[in-house]
Amino acid sequence: MQINHHSLKLQAGYLFPEIARRVDAFTTAQPDADVIRLGIGDVTEPLPPAIVAAMHDALDEMSRRETFRGYGPEQGYAFLREKIAEHDYQARGCAVDADEIFVSDGSKCDTGNFLDVLGAGNRIAVLDPVYPVYVDTNVMAGHTGEADTEGRYEGLVYLPATADNDFAPALPSEPVDLIYLCYPNNPTGAVAGHAALKAWVEYARAHDALILFDAAYEAYITDPDVPHSIYEIEGATEVAVELRSFSKNAGFTGTRCAHTVVPRGVTAPGPGGSDRVPLHQLWTRRHTTKFNGVSYIVQRGAEAAYSDEGRAQIRSLVDFYMENASIISRTLTELGISVYGGTNAPYIWLRTPDGEDSWSFFDRLLKQAHVVGTPGSGFGAAGEGYFRISAFNSRENVGEAMRRIRESV
Repeated sequence: MQINHHSLKLQAGYLFPEIARRVDAFTTAQPDADVIRLGIGDVTEPLPPAIVAAMHDALDEMSRRETFRGYGPEQGYAFLREKIAEHDYQARGCAVDADEIFVSDGSKCDTGNFLDVLGAGNRIAVLDPVYPVYVDTNVMAGHTGEADTEGRYEGLVYLPATADNDFAPALPSEPVDLIYLCYPNNPTGAVAGHAALKAWVEYARAHDALILFDAAYEAYITDPDVPHSIYEIEGATEVAVELRSFSKNAGFTGTRCAHTVVPRGVTAPGPGGSDRVPLHQLWTRRHTTKFNGVSYIVQRGAEAAYSDEGRAQIRSLVDFYMENASIISRTLTELGISVYGGTNAPYIWLRTPDGEDSWSFFDRLLKQAHVVGTPGSGFGAAGEGYFRISAFNSRENVGEAMRRIRESV
């Protein structure tokens, strides 16, 4: 037997399990400590009532022989794919059809799974700091070399996104084949306007590159001039695959439902530069071979997210978390801390006080304030000296966490 030796290249541990390990060690040592978790981006509020009602109805259907359903279509039921196409894309002028949408159990999963249809010799560009899954899945797939002392892997093109460039990285100075973009950005909370996305699409078209566009937080965009989808940019349906999730807008982190758009116009050269192959064809084959689909009950709940009641309730939920973000931003700003994000995203990205390294700040915040955040260095070398705080929690906990931080920072 042989193991996948590429997995041994991964650093000590995935960021969030390492956070959990440190928190567990602290709470074991101090079992009476009331720890408030503003680290991982997990929602806390209940599912919207319209979604709950739809799931109850679907569960009742499953209890009767005449309405029971077994295996569904792997790509997702038409009733959900059509709603997604209509409301998320066509309503914004995007030329996306229902049969280009693939329903899944999470955009995080699809981000890694999409590597199944791509070759091993692609030159890959990622923003730095970056959502760790983009890097780690490529490491496990054997697309990188070893990591250096700062955690950067040989073979990846890192594009720094810091306060020095307003978190807007320059286009790659060399041709790349695969580009990971996340907007609104996790972890920095930055957004990309029409001009910035147009530049990326033009770069991809000029260099025959593919953009994997993670739009998991698009519901949090408040600026009317910021695109919600990369397909609002002309030509993007030829070079971009978009990933979205019901997790952060409708509260599906524990329910699991997302979708990936693979336009039929996105193609790549075949072996040896032969005739071009539609990625839609390859992803269909991969998706239907390795995945049996999201449950009928969950998909009926996701469909209800597009009803009038569901949309209003989700808007209220998003507004709730964004008010949390405003409270966090105001408090930290009043303390003299440099704060970014929190306007079009549920994350606040801050400079650690007095140049403190990000893991030291994590430990100090945990021990002194009993508050958990996320060290910026866990998102990449350019994240050192920064720290992420999530707005996903109850109003009571956010208020208490800010009170404690005021007293300890």
